[in-house]
Amino acid sequence: MVGSETSGRLDRKGSEQIAWRRRAGPGPTVLWLGGFRSDMGGTKADALDRAAETHGWDYVRFDYYAHGESSGDWALATIGHWREDALAVIDRLTDGPLVLVGSSMGGWIACLAALARPERVKAMVLIAPAPDFTELLMKPRLSPEALAAIERRGEWIETSGYEGPYAITRKFLDDGRDWQILGGPIAVHVPVRILQGQLDPDVPWTHALKLADQLATQDVVFSLIKDGDHRLSSPANLRRITGAVSEAVNLI
Repeated sequence: MVGSETSGRLDRKGSEQIAWRRRAGPGPTVLWLGGFRSDMGGTKADALDRAAETHGWDYVRFDYYAHGESSGDWALATIGHWREDALAVIDRLTDGPLVLVGSSMGGWIACLAALARPERVKAMVLIAPAPDFTELLMKPRLSPEALAAIERRGEWIETSGYEGPYAITRKFLDDGRDWQILGGPIAVHVPVRILQGQLDPDVPWTHALKLADQLATQDVVFSLIKDGDHRLSSPANLRRITGAVSEAVNLI
């Protein structure tokens, strides 16, 4: 039987707290890993919660450090810190097999978590996955002025895009470089389903395809949505996402 959604805060190092929500159910745990500057109340995360209620999944979602309802100083946030958040949630809030669902940056975090906890992760669904985006997608798009400011002052305030103004720090870029995974084969050996919009302005479909090619597993299905953008939040795309997660759950 599927219970009502519960919520709480997970104590982390120092005074940090990670906000989380859970809908308990039988079977493998579906763990939502959100994107850069997104939160666990987004359209796709909510759609998966409704699907969890309908299908009886055990479903967990959370906000990374300095995201949403969690505590944190954005200037100190890094990919490595968010990886640690995901592993803390896995280790302290879940047990048994996992299906990781990663959106955009969450696709990178999902891969890092799968590499760190191979005995737990049994399948992954990746939505417009953006591994190594700090070095390969973000940095090349920064203006010479921005790069000079990061070098001189340690940060640049980015005002473009739909995330709103935020700081891009030297610490963030340097840390992201340390967690790159696209330099060779990626030792992920579980079924992976990738959904990618061909019209995505943030993550080119060729970037996601490179990830698919470098995953060690042969059980990869790459779905290219011709009219899809980066968010993939239309009703039709939400159905595609929940369908892919349902397939992944049933594979375990």
